[in-house]
Amino acid sequence: MNNQSPVPIVPRADHSVSRQSISENALKVLYRLKKANYDAYLVGGGVRDILLGKQPKDFDIATNASPEQLRDLFRNSRIIGRRFRLVHVRFGRDIIEVATFRSGHTDTDDDTLARVADGLIVRDNVYGTLEEDAWRRDFTINALYYNIDDFSLVDYTGGLPDLETRTLRMIGDPVVRLQEDPVRMLRAVRLAAKLDFNIEPQLEEQILAQGERLELVPSARLYDEVIKLFFSGHGQHTLILLEQYRLLQYLFTLTSSCLSKDDYPEKFIQIAVRNTDRRIADDLPVTPAFLFAAMLWPAVQEQSRALEKVGHSPLQALNIAGGEALQVHHTPVAIPKRFRLVMKEIWGFQNRLEQPKGKRALKLVEHPRFRAAYDFLLLRNEAGEPLDELCKWWTEFQQASREVQHEMCRTLGGGSGRKRRRSRSGKKSSPNKSE
Repeated sequence: MNNQSPVPIVPRADHSVSRQSISENALKVLYRLKKANYDAYLVGGGVRDILLGKQPKDFDIATNASPEQLRDLFRNSRIIGRRFRLVHVRFGRDIIEVATFRSGHTDTDDDTLARVADGLIVRDNVYGTLEEDAWRRDFTINALYYNIDDFSLVDYTGGLPDLETRTLRMIGDPVVRLQEDPVRMLRAVRLAAKLDFNIEPQLEEQILAQGERLELVPSARLYDEVIKLFFSGHGQHTLILLEQYRLLQYLFTLTSSCLSKDDYPEKFIQIAVRNTDRRIADDLPVTPAFLFAAMLWPAVQEQSRALEKVGHSPLQALNIAGGEALQVHHTPVAIPKRFRLVMKEIWGFQNRLEQPKGKRALKLVEHPRFRAAYDFLLLRNEAGEPLDELCKWWTEFQQASREVQHEMCRTLGGGSGRKRRRSRSGKKSSPNKSE
């Protein structure tokens, strides 16, 4: 253990964490633990964000009470997890997560700790002291504890100096810690993007060296991490860091392979991620299906063009290419079936939107997936595909009265006259004037 002596305890007068910044429900849990004579500390991102002048969204609590004791103390709680046993205390829709102090990892035959031969931890429920709990956490800035008993801060690992220098530093040896849990690489990227922190050089080196260990992580867990990476409001910066540290290939294999071929895939995906960040900032709804469809679109589009060259119709080519992309992609990140179906619909709709023949346009605009497909078309246009006239037509069509819509359909006649394609080299081709 990396003991530091004396233990740095910062009194209330010398730090900025205030109970006014802590949610009412988190305070209820902290005070009930204190009243029952248990240790009670606010820990992790909640303390970190308050010290950075941010308002935390989640509040985590650490204590010496066991999960069973916590369940007995809070009737509105339940024990969750196997790899990490935690207690969720529910207040309506608000959940306060409470964890028992854990110790460092040691070799043991006890069933509470198990790991595979190469150091990957698969279960971790060895309970310990406050100090042991601090040293087993991932990053120094996440190992700061606010003591509800005297309102002091406890910092065993040097998190406060790292907050001052905006440095993301792993607790312990990065070689070992990333072997224990490769997902820590993704957490490092997410926090660096969210907080605009610099990753400490030794940790940077090991992220670049150990990226392939993400292949050992279950695909369902990678999916959960991808949601955190791209739906926390900092997706654009996150994407840059994933590429910088060569981690994107282990999450979106097909996407990563397309990015080096020309500028369009990079620009399209950057725009899609930026728009997602903007919607999150504006508190507008977002769906993983749309962003995942954007992430895989360059690969789907490339394969679709190849299939058209061997005789498939554009619609057939898109359907086949989409199915193949989802099949290949299923291994790294387990995209739920409900999203895969929506993704295929968005892709398939692109061909229909490019050819709004006659009354077909009236039917398309009433389809529940039309709006997502239309927004996707706008993204393609913004990224440089020659779809400006087509996008304007669909925008006007949606805003028109029913009578005007019918007239616009009659004007189209047997074809849209607006279909343009991009060659495989990325150059714009001439409009296909089939009218």
